Amino acid sequence: MQSYIKRGIEQTILSVSQSYSAVIVTGPRQVGKTTTLRQLAPNRRYVTLDDIESRQLAQKDPELFLSLNPAPLLIDEVQYAPQLFSRIKIAVDSGAAPGAYWMTGSQTFRLMELAQESLAGRAAILRMTSLSQHEIYGSGELQAFKVDLPSLQSRVACGAKADTAEQYSRVWRGSMPGYVSGKFPQREVFYGSYLNSYIERDIGDMQSRVDSLQFSDFIRAAACRVGQLLNTHDIALDVGVSDDTAKRWLLLLEKSGVIFYLRPYSNNLLKRAVKTPKLYFFDTGLVAHLTKYSSAEILINGAINCAILENYVVAEILKSYSNLGIEPIAHYYRDRDGKEIDLILEYDGELHPIEIKKSASPPTEIVSAFKVLDSAALPRGTGAVICAKPELSAIDRGTAIVPAWAI
Repeated sequence: MQSYIKRGIEQTILSVSQSYSAVIVTGPRQVGKTTTLRQLAPNRRYVTLDDIESRQLAQKDPELFLSLNPAPLLIDEVQYAPQLFSRIKIAVDSGAAPGAYWMTGSQTFRLMELAQESLAGRAAILRMTSLSQHEIYGSGELQAFKVDLPSLQSRVACGAKADTAEQYSRVWRGSMPGYVSGKFPQREVFYGSYLNSYIERDIGDMQSRVDSLQFSDFIRAAACRVGQLLNTHDIALDVGVSDDTAKRWLLLLEKSGVIFYLRPYSNNLLKRAVKTPKLYFFDTGLVAHLTKYSSAEILINGAINCAILENYVVAEILKSYSNLGIEPIAHYYRDRDGKEIDLILEYDGELHPIEIKKSASPPTEIVSAFKVLDSAALPRGTGAVICAKPELSAIDRGTAIVPAWAI
């Protein structure tokens, strides 16, 4: 049975709409951008540029398009008619009411470019993700993930407990609203259709003459490497394309929000740090589908079981920021001496190291690498180990042990 799942970004959308005449919501295909906006304002005029006639009019005569569709207006897939942005700029400069124009688009980078060209300083740009663990399973309001004790206690109070089996069920199910809400209950059909639609539409719009079967193999090869240092050459070899083609295709995946990277943390005081980014997918359900894990029970013992859990945790933490309209400062650390930190959050003038483990009883020595940040430019703050331990605990005053169900 289909049901609407309340989104954490809703209040952020309403809040910025009180100050900005134009609000742009970007994010990967089918994460619920249009559904959420229409839920927030069911009587607002709605036009989708997926409709060819509407798109052609918007492209050929944007002034007439906006006259026929007066504000307050929701324009879906606005990147298909960049001609609209200059006309919306004129409307904003002429005193358009706060929240007059809501726009969505699934080509994040393209929308950012268009907004910076025509609506710089005039539009609020929000990034919407797929559903967070808290939106699906939790309750109450949550803030951005932080590792101080009061914040963690608040998260535990709002979370829904899960043992290791249930946690991997969440990882395997993923976070796509269409599947999680029950609208499309056949999981493999849903993800298969999603990929076909994504390749035909988003990839086809961004680059012509892409072999769809080869690109499908390429996405699958990338999914096999979540949580790893990016090795473009190895992915290219797996698929039989050149390194240059692999770089272009990875950029397409990043531009459309299917993958994202964690950049390495380094400065002049940490000269042995590696410089290669780590690769992640926005949805672990998509990763499980691509890597052919047919159940959570198989995934929990599979070759990518640790990497996909890391992907899940990193993505969930970043969602907690984007839902509030905050761009998080997040890195990882690895050096040539073998020291590694899965995630480093920078906030309040400090670096907060985080280690992610499948085990319910991770050894305390796994946080020894945290000390490398004592040589960084910013002071080291409290850290955390996120793992399968059922309750909130601590290694010491500076390092919390956080159950994965509470992120």
